[in-house]
Amino acid sequence: MEILIKIISRCDLSLIQEVRDSRGKAVSALLMNLNRFDTSHIYTHLESKRMGKKTYKEQYVYIYRKDMLQVQKQYQHPEFNETAEEVFSREPFIISIRSPTTLVKNFVLIGQHTCPKNAMKEMEGLYEVFQTVRKKWKTENVMFLGDLNAACSYVTNKGLKNVRLKSDPKFHWLIRDEQDTTVREKTRCAYDRIIIHGKELISGIVPESAQPFNFKQKFNLSEEEALKVSDHYPVEVDLKANHRYLLHNEL
Repeated sequence: MEILIKIISRCDLSLIQEVRDSRGKAVSALLMNLNRFDTSHIYTHLESKRMGKKTYKEQYVYIYRKDMLQVQKQYQHPEFNETAEEVFSREPFIISIRSPTTLVKNFVLIGQHTCPKNAMKEMEGLYEVFQTVRKKWKTENVMFLGDLNAACSYVTNKGLKNVRLKSDPKFHWLIRDEQDTTVREKTRCAYDRIIIHGKELISGIVPESAQPFNFKQKFNLSEEEALKVSDHYPVEVDLKANHRYLLHNEL
């Protein structure tokens, strides 16, 4: 847990996926230790319902600094779409953020963990989710994030041409295809992605800041030690700061 706390404490907001603690004690313990470790901020969390097939269930958990950000709204995407066709193994968990300290003040996060064998189908389904959220919350500033399994054997170039998040130039993929988000040395795949939409949000991103965070290298871990934390590297991006806010607080 120590390494995980160090990773999360670097960020104003983190999305954790594959939380499989049915009793809910793991997240509470994580938050308690995180707040003890970093006393300069106050961390809280927001969790989705438990989702998955049959006995396998997992949750999305957003952990964020409530002295820096406000969650204005939340939305758990319905299990079925209008045609009653099941699209997602784990439905997207969506929040609307107010961020006074950044140039872009309001934006939406759509967290998604796709099923590997249906990755392209689910990524295409995210376009419909985007349209729903865009209409529901009247916003263009949208960020998709999570393990989309958007690389290697789970996707094809031909198949991606039918994924509107990929073919529509209004969507910007910040984690590039050639980047590696996996911990194991024998794999090199950009499974985890950050995708953004909206001119205001796009212009509010610090250029070249989106990247996997190699915690194995940062904390001098062996592969075996790193895999005890996760088999994926977290992906991250920086938003440009609101200098007026910073100046006000410095004064």
